[in-house]
Amino acid sequence: MPYSIRRITGTEHRELRAIRLEALRDSPTAFGSTYEDTAALPEDVWRRQAAVGASSEESATFIAADEAGTWVGIAGVEPVPDVPDTVCVHSVYVSPQHRGPAGPAAGLMTASIRHAQVHTDVGWLTLGVHENNERALAFYRRFGFVSTGKVVPYVLNPSERLLILGYPDFRS
Repeated sequence: MPYSIRRITGTEHRELRAIRLEALRDSPTAFGSTYEDTAALPEDVWRRQAAVGASSEESATFIAADEAGTWVGIAGVEPVPDVPDTVCVHSVYVSPQHRGPAGPAAGLMTASIRHAQVHTDVGWLTLGVHENNERALAFYRRFGFVSTGKVVPYVLNPSERLLILGYPDFRS
């Protein structure tokens, strides 16, 4: 199935909310917020997130849509405020029925990486993945991400860990 990968528009806050809530229902430990907290966010927060994802120079949100135009995936990229010289891929999600080698995950990652390469002036591209998310770890490794050796507590359960992966070919 062909997918279109594109940057979100500033008016797509309802679609953004829907795909994020789907992601949290499907993969609750893959993200740093809960379904309940995210569902409770007011509309102006979603409007602001869509606007930033659509128009920020350094940050961007990309979506994958199927032939019917239905959103089936999402990924974002943005600088890490607390880690100088670093930009991070985040919120990567693909609906279960669209996962696999023919799915849009690689396209979402490529768009995110390319945006960071063109629109940021940092030395590091990273992402965090839950230690128990073997499927995501395998995907990111196949895509070229490697362990940085850094581990941070998982925000929703500090007894669990996020592994920080880096993309060594970021500036190649």
